[in-house]
Amino acid sequence: MDEDGEVTQSQEQSCWATLPDVCLRRVFWWLGDRDRSRAALVCRKWNQIMYSADLWRYRTITFSGRPSRVHASEFESALWYVKKFGRYLEHLEIKFLNPYNAVLTKKFQVTMRGLLSCLGKSNNRLRSLSIQHLELDRLVWRNSIRGSLIKSLSFFLKKMGKHLDHLSLKGARLTVEQGCHILNSLSYMRNENVASELNIEDFFSHHLAVYGSSQFNKAMATFHNLTFLTLNYNCISDELLETLSENNAGTLRTMNIKCHVHDPHGQVVWGMSWAKLARQASNLKVNFFFERVMKYERLARILLQEIPVRSISLRSCYFSDPDWSMRPTLTDLLPTFRNTLQKLTFEFNNNHESLDEQLHLLILACRKLFYFKIWAFLDVKFVERILKSQEEGQCSLRTLKVRIYTNRYETNEEDRTLREIYRKYRKLIDSELNYFVIAYPMM
Repeated sequence: MDEDGEVTQSQEQSCWATLPDVCLRRVFWWLGDRDRSRAALVCRKWNQIMYSADLWRYRTITFSGRPSRVHASEFESALWYVKKFGRYLEHLEIKFLNPYNAVLTKKFQVTMRGLLSCLGKSNNRLRSLSIQHLELDRLVWRNSIRGSLIKSLSFFLKKMGKHLDHLSLKGARLTVEQGCHILNSLSYMRNENVASELNIEDFFSHHLAVYGSSQFNKAMATFHNLTFLTLNYNCISDELLETLSENNAGTLRTMNIKCHVHDPHGQVVWGMSWAKLARQASNLKVNFFFERVMKYERLARILLQEIPVRSISLRSCYFSDPDWSMRPTLTDLLPTFRNTLQKLTFEFNNNHESLDEQLHLLILACRKLFYFKIWAFLDVKFVERILKSQEEGQCSLRTLKVRIYTNRYETNEEDRTLREIYRKYRKLIDSELNYFVIAYPMM
């Protein structure tokens, strides 16, 4: 206080009062909604900063799928946010986590109807929309609730489709008719849409042979600017590849294809169709993700030599079959892609056969391979062989992640050997590799 008893402004207050707007916006950027609201009450300048577009371009709205006092107001707060700041949104992600009952799905549907309606009226900036893992084929979604949600989403996409560059509806689990209706909404009143990134992995329910649907091929024909496309193998057909060749050859760079054991994947796709697409889209790289599709005969029907494969992931989820062998896949099939393969991910139960030698030879054959991850029954010395080959320049890995399964509860012996291997190649590992290796009891 001064001589007249008045409070003097502290140096700290003075610094904050003169802080440039660009710095103040950066401070607000790190704050959560509650702290931002409190900070906006400090003064007029801070209140103005609260409404800076930079703070509200990206948003993830999460709804809990279980009733809780903590999450009781999340539906109301989501609507409040969109009404107040929705006009600034450019990237929106919505999550609905494992809905518990029909009451919550109804509440979510009503909230989404209001949210999308408000956003459709006030926003013309939205470029990216992600609504993942709705799993609308579950019993917790009643037909009327599911239908109303699809209707709201379709109406929103009709209005905003001309702006959207990225759309992800991964895990929606719809019928072919419902899914195609939503995809067609993007090109409503237009012959094509502008989306360059489309993620429709698990967009359709399991067991559906989407590849035979003329509806789906017609819907995909409206896309003329695709750069990244993610979908299931049960959507792949000669007709789809022909459509992609004709409409997206100049832009298509990446295709991510998931093949699940419960999806139909016995269709005949000709190598010439893949060859034409690879020739037209010269920069195309294809990534395959196999879930419990492990048998050589099935893989050989899918992994045709004409495909420009960049990465392959094979996961068996602890599936074990003494009649199944991974060896032909490693020795005969995968080396076909030695000139393009860059990433390999394996997770399988090979307790009945040793594959150390075949895996080592595969790594040496694929000279562009920079990422290798494996969970399997292996000898600890396998890691040392890979590191020795890396040291001698026979391979050029940048990531090596290995989980060595054992049939014993204790892994002391394996752990000791792995420590010795690490000490021996520590200089190489620290300078070149993202390295993670452990022994893991598999009982």
